Amino acid sequence: MPKDLVINMPTDMRNQEGHFSTFDLDYTPPKPGGITSFTVDIPTPSRIPNEPRPPPRWKTPEFIFYYVVALFAIPLMVWVPIHLSSPSHPNYPYYHHRLSPGWMFGREVDNSDTQYRSFRNNILSLSFLVLIFIALKYIYTRSALRSAPSMPADKLYLIPFFLTFSALYLTGLHGTSIFKILFILTANYWIAKTSRGSRMGPLLTWIFNVLILFANEIYSGYRYASFHPSLEVLDTFQGIYPRWHISFNITMLRLISFNMDYYWACNSCGGENLNSASTEKQRANTPLPLEDYTYRSYITYVLYPPLYIAGPILTFNNFMWQLRCPINIPMRVQSCYLVRFLVSLLIMESILHYMYVVAIKDTKAWQGYTPLELSMIGFWSLVIVWFKLLLPWRFFRLWSLASGIDPPENMIRCMVNNYSTLGFWRSWHRSYNLWIVRYIYIPLGGTKNVALTTALVFSFVALWHDLSFRLLAWGWLISFFILPELLARYLLPQTKYGQFSWYRHVCAIGGVLNMIMMVSANLVGFVIGMDGIMYMASQIAGTWQGFRFLLAAICIIFVGVQLMFEYREEEMRRGIYRRC
Repeated sequence: MPKDLVINMPTDMRNQEGHFSTFDLDYTPPKPGGITSFTVDIPTPSRIPNEPRPPPRWKTPEFIFYYVVALFAIPLMVWVPIHLSSPSHPNYPYYHHRLSPGWMFGREVDNSDTQYRSFRNNILSLSFLVLIFIALKYIYTRSALRSAPSMPADKLYLIPFFLTFSALYLTGLHGTSIFKILFILTANYWIAKTSRGSRMGPLLTWIFNVLILFANEIYSGYRYASFHPSLEVLDTFQGIYPRWHISFNITMLRLISFNMDYYWACNSCGGENLNSASTEKQRANTPLPLEDYTYRSYITYVLYPPLYIAGPILTFNNFMWQLRCPINIPMRVQSCYLVRFLVSLLIMESILHYMYVVAIKDTKAWQGYTPLELSMIGFWSLVIVWFKLLLPWRFFRLWSLASGIDPPENMIRCMVNNYSTLGFWRSWHRSYNLWIVRYIYIPLGGTKNVALTTALVFSFVALWHDLSFRLLAWGWLISFFILPELLARYLLPQTKYGQFSWYRHVCAIGGVLNMIMMVSANLVGFVIGMDGIMYMASQIAGTWQGFRFLLAAICIIFVGVQLMFEYREEEMRRGIYRRC
């Protein structure tokens, strides 16, 4: 596959796993221009200084042919699901009951996805909550400034405000279940403090948190009455979101982060100072003074309101360093990020109003569909999965930025702009990827045993998402599908063959295979499951019509991969470098 992309920056500016923070004190992100305006300004890896780039291919006869193919294929890909979602289509009555009244040009809306519906239906309430949070934070800060003429440069004075708001926030969300959450948090903190740097700390931490994850699922968050009949009265007030255990897997990551960061801090050489953590990598990797690993700081971090429900995931060290050494997040950056969120939200609304693919695949109303139509149902279902994760993550990250804390950007590339399996997972849920690398991948040996480590990592990722065979099968498929790319990189390294004209086309063929495998695995894990993918495969590969469609699809994907290659070259020409 094409060589990992790298950036021309000093080594000491590199952050966690080779990334940069968008708002690092000493780093001004490059400005995308032209076609690369769609690129998100995020941390990027290192590059070989003054590495020559090939001249642009945008105006060559080869790429003019690609444009002709794209001008035919892309409108067709959009028209097919819109046609299948027409009220005049014969299959419309099979899924009509899952549609809701819409607001766009008299169209109904496919609001049938449970996960996204909970966000979409409450976005106005969440926005109002964000405004209240920001207003109260402003009032609290002004009051603190008046009462203390010589305010410190840090933001540790905000901890009481965060704790108070978190208590009210969680009480409204989960009702009396807040006591269950605090009990679990306290038990985890006790494990960290009693082990105090011993090797039993990480072992007990992982055992405890994995058992809690399973117990939460098995007992559905527990009922007080199951502990003692006299406690049944506590089950009456469950809050507006009583299923606290569903989102606890995000909280669990923070529990492990605190315990592991504390363990490494206890075993570090010490000597860190306030200026030693100015970049994202340094903030994550630099231990804090041991007196900062207190119960108050721990609870503040775990229950930090903007990131509590869905993330992005921030390590304890990074969170506390940002309170100790606040970073400047300009209003211009926050405003641009808000515009990106609103544009993405409008695109999602348009898709849900004109493409009822979620309702179709949930009711299996695909009888009589051609291979092209079946594939487009699967493709646009994955696009909706991408959007339904992107939007909440960007909403809560925007809330956090407005609060003065910079968490990682989760989605750094569009789902359809990926040809590498490894690159795809670096750009999908990036904060989780960084967490996995720091707390699982590197401690297990990292690149010393890639195949085994990758299998263990994706098995954990699958079970962390949901305790089901479907997602476990997804994790194993992803682990298996990564191996061909690793083998290709070993047998056909860019450093040896990159100068040959045929190399780019061979890499594009590998990208086609990667994309087909990634789409198949994600359809199994997040869309239609094993039964659905087997039906789709039989319809596509089991008929001559399906075989012809498969050949045409491979050719079109090949064109798409070539355009992706050149897009990345254009990014590098404009000073934007990343490994995905």
